[in-house]
Amino acid sequence: MRPAFDIDIRRRLPKMTLAVFIVEDEPLIQDSLKVVLEGYLQAEVVGTALSEAEAVAWLQANEEAWQLLVVDLLLKQGTGLGVLAALSALGGKRGIVVALTNAASPDNRAECIRLGADAVFDKAAEVNEFLAYCAAGH
Repeated sequence: MRPAFDIDIRRRLPKMTLAVFIVEDEPLIQDSLKVVLEGYLQAEVVGTALSEAEAVAWLQANEEAWQLLVVDLLLKQGTGLGVLAALSALGGKRGIVVALTNAASPDNRAECIRLGADAVFDKAAEVNEFLAYCAAGH
C-alpha cells in the first residue's frame, strides 16, 4: 500500500507554456499563426514584429523572453535572413529558431541553417510539418 503523502507530483505541476515571438509582415498571416500556435500548441505569443528592425530591437531587449522564434524571410522592410544574422551576432539563439516562408528554396534553406535556424518550412506546403516540429519541442 502506498502512503497517503506519496502523490504523483506531475499531475499537480502546470504545463509549461511555450513563449513564441513571430516575425511576419502580413498581419493576416501573423494573426493566423498566433491563433494556431496558441490553440494547437497552447503557446503564448509574447511578441510580434512586422520588420527586420522591429524584430532585432525586440530580440535585443527581450533576450530571455522567448523559447520559439518564427521568422518569415521576405519582409516589406528588411529580411528574415537579417533577423537571423542579428540574432547570431547577439551571441546566439536562446531557443528554437524556425523560418516559415514562401521563399524556402534550397539556397535559402541552407543560408537559414548557416545563420543558426533549427529548421525551415515552406508556408504553402509544409505547415503540418512545421506544427509537428514545434509540438515535438525541438
